[in-house]
Amino acid sequence: MGAGTAGLLAGAALAALVTAAGTGAAGAPAPAAAPVTGGLVAAPGGEGPGARWVRDEARFAPVGAFVPSEAVTYDLDLLPAAAWIRVNQAVSRSETTVVAEVRGLRPGRAYGAHVHTGVCGADPQAAKGHYQNKVDPVQPSTDPAYVNPYNEVWLDFTTDAEGAGRAVARHSWGFRPGEAASVVIHDQQGGAGARLGCFSVPFVSPGDAPGRS
Repeated sequence: MGAGTAGLLAGAALAALVTAAGTGAAGAPAPAAAPVTGGLVAAPGGEGPGARWVRDEARFAPVGAFVPSEAVTYDLDLLPAAAWIRVNQAVSRSETTVVAEVRGLRPGRAYGAHVHTGVCGADPQAAKGHYQNKVDPVQPSTDPAYVNPYNEVWLDFTTDAEGAGRAVARHSWGFRPGEAASVVIHDQQGGAGARLGCFSVPFVSPGDAPGRS
């Protein structure tokens, strides 16, 4: 088998995995993720009649994949191709809840995750910096007064024995329109760490909640 043929077959296999986003074997729904294990966690709340839910999911693909994905992995060891991610957001006039669920990562490992201001790209830095409710006037931001789970959306998690994880963050503030664009997974928990992967997410703002004119 020539290198070109092998490349096409590998691309086709990855395409099947990517286009199966949110499904398991034989088209079954993606399995539920593990219980909450880290980050600023809380049970989702504020999801009554005045809230709007937004959900997006995908399977990670490497840069330059035959079939691209909204989820890009930069480290195939710690964040394998075809690992699954789903992000739910509930937004109301009084609070925002973000839920991140993953499967297919390295088992029993701690990962960091944050909402970022840029969309994903071939360069891990394309996602720019963390979304901040109160923006640090000094960028890149390193001041703990701004880089913390209360001023940013931290979704740190630790995977279970099957490589699944889940985290929830809730805030009394909402995203400014067009300024929250992705979730970046990092190699360590806290406010920093190498970028392992990125998922572009169409986050909404309080102005998109029901009851707003």
